[in-house]
Amino acid sequence: MKAIVVKQEKTQPLLVWEDVPDIRCNSEEVLVDVKATAVNRADLLQAKGLYPPPPGESQILGLEMAGIISAIGDGVNGWQPGDRVLSLLAGGGYAEQAAVHHHLLIRLPADWSFAWGAAVPEVWLTAFVNLFGEGKLKADETVLIHAGASGVGTAGIQMARETESVVCVTAGSEPKLSRCRDLGATVAVNYKEQDFLAEILNRREGKGVDLILDPVGGSYLERNLKLLNENGRLVNIGLLGGASAELNLGLVLGKSLRIIGSRLRSRPLSEKIRITRAFKKRFWSWLENGTLHPVVDCLFPIQEAQTAHHYVEQNKNIGKVILEVNGSHSSL
Repeated sequence: MKAIVVKQEKTQPLLVWEDVPDIRCNSEEVLVDVKATAVNRADLLQAKGLYPPPPGESQILGLEMAGIISAIGDGVNGWQPGDRVLSLLAGGGYAEQAAVHHHLLIRLPADWSFAWGAAVPEVWLTAFVNLFGEGKLKADETVLIHAGASGVGTAGIQMARETESVVCVTAGSEPKLSRCRDLGATVAVNYKEQDFLAEILNRREGKGVDLILDPVGGSYLERNLKLLNENGRLVNIGLLGGASAELNLGLVLGKSLRIIGSRLRSRPLSEKIRITRAFKKRFWSWLENGTLHPVVDCLFPIQEAQTAHHYVEQNKNIGKVILEVNGSHSSL
């Protein structure tokens, strides 16, 4: 089969679509002909040698995919060749085929393109587990989602909206802020032009927020803690703003705050299965009926993965950037 192979260059990684060894599925897995996958910032880090896959997982980039089952293991029930599916992956999405545990599969709705399917697993499950699992978001609480126009952000806004939470976001341009408002954000702040701490407190008449979902990290820590209400929770899912910052324990203790670090990729298979089932039970029907929907920015053929990575690295996207495999030509 063919897959994207990362070749290290002096200035940046080179992503090449070339032949690699075929893969097989074990007794609990299905083999899927991948029709679409998606670009995540974890892929950019892995390509640079900064985020290796968990032990035993595929070295090929790609944390999600949509495609058609081509073979099933002896221990698989409820699925058959020809079924259209989407799934979270620990790696291996940038390829013609991927092996997936059958309990991670979600059936692709008949009226969905493969591009829409590939836009769901990584970001919707990440937003779900961190807002409602780690962050314990409840109705009538207020959540701040940094990078609101990202894949995780656009998913999180919609889920929080439908659970009757008040949603605040930060983003870096007016088109991104406008899209966040369209999805359900009531307060949207341009972090490049305004101090999000002062602006949110001003617009909310001095009220803070109960939960913050943050992929930025160090440079936002102090302002995040100041913005949280008593018993507030900060869930950190990334380090775009650095890994280090001074921690004011007085704020943490004085307001009984919780700081939570969270990753999805490295969790055990059993936990990913549990998260997938919980997400399907709570939100999947709303995606199927159109109450919620994936947000796709643009499509690239898999052979142009390098260009797609550069596009994401420049923060141009609103929602997901999709890579189509073998000319699947998805319609949005």
